[in-house]
Amino acid sequence: MTQPELVAAIIQDAETDRVLMLAWMDDEALQRTRETGFAHFYSRSRQRLWKKGETSGNTLAVEELRDDCDGDAFLVRVRPSGPVCHTGSLSCFAPFVWRRVADRALLRPEGSYVASLLNAGTMSCAQKLGEEGLEAALAAAAEDDERLVSELADLWFASYVVLAARGLDPAAVEAELARRASEAPARGSADDPGAPTKPAPPG
Repeated sequence: MTQPELVAAIIQDAETDRVLMLAWMDDEALQRTRETGFAHFYSRSRQRLWKKGETSGNTLAVEELRDDCDGDAFLVRVRPSGPVCHTGSLSCFAPFVWRRVADRALLRPEGSYVASLLNAGTMSCAQKLGEEGLEAALAAAAEDDERLVSELADLWFASYVVLAARGLDPAAVEAELARRASEAPARGSADDPGAPTKPAPPG
């Protein structure tokens, strides 16, 4: 079977501008996308047309479709109805560790450490986060750089697990940091982006 001529399609969230995935389109996929208003692609592995979300229900409503200056790529701006990545992450370009955590949260495979934490419940995940936070703080105060990096890695990992336990995505944290950064000039504040919004204790 001869594979049709394919064009790369960069999928971007129309609201957040986050890049969600890379896919491929042939003429039929492009036509179906324009006719239905939902993203259709060509699967190179299955060698057939497919509608994004035909199995998961996580469709992509197309807001805008642009071709690049050479006509060999498309930018497809969409409004996703759910996670785009098969791992359960909002984006296929999310950090590797988060994609792994999201995948374990979705599938709950036997023998998975992440799955065991999640199966124990949110409180157990929160307790683990607290333990790792304390260990990271102690390492920052009294340990060498190697130990600090190791403890911070544990803390980040535990943070991802808590997000998964609450059904959240790291994108929500990034959005909050972006909100703070955008509001700082309006407040006349010299705070760096991401600075805590709670006032510092007197002292």
